[in-house]
Amino acid sequence: MLELSPDRPAFTVAGVLDRFDPVGPPAPVLFDSPHSGDSYPPDFRPVAPPAVLRQAEDAWVDELFGAAPRFGATLIRARFPRIYIDPNRAADDLDPDLVEGAWPGALAPGEKTRLGVGLIWRFAPPGTAIYDRKLPAAEVRARIDRYYDPYHDEIARVRDRLFETFGAVWYVDCHSMPGVGGKLSPDPDRPRPDFAIGDRDGTTCEAAFTEFVVETLRGMGYDVRVNDPYKGAELVRRYGEPESRRHGLQIEVNRRLYMDEARHEKHEGFEPLREALTRLAEAIVGYARAAA
Repeated sequence: MLELSPDRPAFTVAGVLDRFDPVGPPAPVLFDSPHSGDSYPPDFRPVAPPAVLRQAEDAWVDELFGAAPRFGATLIRARFPRIYIDPNRAADDLDPDLVEGAWPGALAPGEKTRLGVGLIWRFAPPGTAIYDRKLPAAEVRARIDRYYDPYHDEIARVRDRLFETFGAVWYVDCHSMPGVGGKLSPDPDRPRPDFAIGDRDGTTCEAAFTEFVVETLRGMGYDVRVNDPYKGAELVRRYGEPESRRHGLQIEVNRRLYMDEARHEKHEGFEPLREALTRLAEAIVGYARAAA
């Protein structure tokens, strides 16, 4: 059986992303892991301790879904941490009070920014201040230019190429979530399901695909909710256009299934979960091949 090596991406932008291309015939499926990055840029300069910062990582999600290219999917992973700049936020979802100097354009800070977890996070879980300074506008702009835009450009490029080839594409945005909602989340202190599947209330992909993923996971014995506590954010909003056969679905995996959250370590559940998500990836590719 062929194995995907995390050390051999087909395309890399240093410190920004890796792309793993299909092994064998390609399928109209793109997976990405936008929040598993742990390469902290030297200009970050936080005051919060590393152990606190790492609580924001979707640790090892790229590994959990790492076998997807074996079945014909493309996989992209971010290398930079979301707490530095978050590719799952709109580029204008920025707190003007965090920026020093004039910002060259309009801003539209939303609820995530109000909570301190917008495009540039102000707080690390469970609410620790990240900076003791404002960020110069030029520094924020550089983060967008060097990290955010190249990541989105690659997602868009691969999605469009797959659509041109197959006439349809299924984009699966992969994340992990703490076992219990934190105070910066929409469900504080609430225990979470094994998986939360998000399609922004049916607006980012066909209902049949959402149902297929949900029922596949439930068939493996997992507790699954739809659009609860997460509906999907900027990535599926931007790249999910079901009316034109460009589908986008967000998958949130409960971290308690595979890691000790307090110690930030994998536990004995990691390999069984990876095997389950390998079966899910294979099933998704099969669905897409048939539907395309």
